[in-house]
Amino acid sequence: MGVLPARCYPPALSRLADLPVPERSQRNTLEAYCRGLELFLRFLSNQQLSATAVTGVQIGAYLATMRSISGSISNATIQQRITVLRLFYSYLIEEAVCDKNPVLRDGGRPLVHRYRRLPWIPSEADWQAILAATREEPIRNRVMLAFAYDAALRREELCGLCTADIDPSLRMLRIRAENTKGRRDRIVPYSTPSSALLQQYLNHRRGLGQKRGSLFLSESRRHYAAAISIWSWSKIVLQISKRAEVPRFTTHTLRHLCLTDLARAGWDIHEIAAFAGHRSVQTTLLYIHLSGRDLSRKLASGMAQIHARRVAMLTGSNI
Repeated sequence: MGVLPARCYPPALSRLADLPVPERSQRNTLEAYCRGLELFLRFLSNQQLSATAVTGVQIGAYLATMRSISGSISNATIQQRITVLRLFYSYLIEEAVCDKNPVLRDGGRPLVHRYRRLPWIPSEADWQAILAATREEPIRNRVMLAFAYDAALRREELCGLCTADIDPSLRMLRIRAENTKGRRDRIVPYSTPSSALLQQYLNHRRGLGQKRGSLFLSESRRHYAAAISIWSWSKIVLQISKRAEVPRFTTHTLRHLCLTDLARAGWDIHEIAAFAGHRSVQTTLLYIHLSGRDLSRKLASGMAQIHARRVAMLTGSNI
């Protein structure tokens, strides 16, 4: 593959070592984009292609290769990979290395259509299997699972909790902006059962270390008493999903389930958005749709009218 001059690589790669450590979610995005670009450059190297000679045909071949290697790859992942390439070639055009972006079709048509599925939530049978599997977990993990559902926390928000973020008198959690997707603080409540479980964990935590700081601490030999990482938490949840034989259960499932339950309980969309930390209620609408709340109301109303009309017809009453 023709080697591009160093100035042509995005700052995320060429000056990565010089960048200050960004906030957690920014760092995760940066790492994901770097991995995406690395995969593409490796593909070009295997095909003995120059990055400057790539056309839409090669982009299509790259996407097909990803599907064949990964087996099943989500539409969201494909869209992320395409975004990486679009930004990469936009950068090359700015540097006068390329004169056309091969990712962009004439007329602005997307290479791969974007679609958005409703979040998955467990059925009652799945839920019982998950509960049975979590009973084997140590106290720390059970508290984390309880908070993930009770407060609808993302994994970054959950793992980033500090002891100072807890107000036990009011049973409130402060979710700090640096751990959130929307870069905004929020205060969320947690329930009495979660409070009792938390107290058990705090008693256990004192045996790991007396100092304040991260709430959930690692107990592994390698990272003893250090803050648990999002990767460690993902591995824990993966093991639970395997024991429960519910492969679709992930670190985000309990958040999806909580927000759907709030929609089923009749919470206003703006209340759910504030609780979840959503910037836009368009995201929150997913959970309204998933709960079927509005549709069930319309169906119940419509069926009541139909039922009344049929009864009136059968009894000979005036409609």
